[in-house]
Amino acid sequence: MVDNQAMILDGVFHALSDPTRRAMLRSLAEGERNIGELAAPFAMSLAAASKHVKVLEQAGLVRRRVVGRTHLCRIDPSPLAAAEDWLRFYERFWTGRLDRLEALLDQDETDKSRSGGGR
Repeated sequence: MVDNQAMILDGVFHALSDPTRRAMLRSLAEGERNIGELAAPFAMSLAAASKHVKVLEQAGLVRRRVVGRTHLCRIDPSPLAAAEDWLRFYERFWTGRLDRLEALLDQDETDKSRSGGGR
């Protein structure tokens, strides 16, 4: 059985792994854009931009609607919540580890000062 949460994370992190897609997502955070507007900051064709948008769509990060011949895209940030939860776990893990290391180093300095072994 495949873990649905893992599939969501895989899609989100894959989509975010590319700087062009991250920039497109940032642009969409400011409002709805068509494919041409998303492609404009980059030296790429509309077809290449559309492929990037498709990856973002597959990750659930972008919704596309067609009005005539224009494809309008908007951000859907909800899949980012799963990525944020995943990252927060490791943030807490490393913060705890670093806090323990700091306490050990402080204790070592205190012990050295008490024993006269300080600098």
